[in-house]
Amino acid sequence: MKISELQEILKARILIGEDQMDRVIMGGGAADLMDDVLAAAAKDCVLLTGVITPQVIQTARIAQVCVVVIVRKKKPPQEVIDLARTYNIPLLLTDYSLFVACGRLYMNGIRGLDGSW
Repeated sequence: MKISELQEILKARILIGEDQMDRVIMGGGAADLMDDVLAAAAKDCVLLTGVITPQVIQTARIAQVCVVVIVRKKKPPQEVIDLARTYNIPLLLTDYSLFVACGRLYMNGIRGLDGSW
């Protein structure tokens, strides 16, 4: 699935990464504990989270996450947006809850690569 398809499914707004909408997502997962992301994330996955601190972008960079989606109508501070821009990590926002966003992606074929997400 392309990031552009993910954007449509989640009715998400793009904050960073409009030039990367053709990147392919290989799987996905959701977490608010960044330790869980580091333990289970796979390269080129989508990360859904309610965390809006710089740690989410740092973690996504280390885990080689393809795109970060912030859920629950949260808006990250400018520091987080700037960090995502610096690391060239697409950052999207959705009004859906974490639960609903995961369900919508699951129903459209996104799965966790290791079964734990």
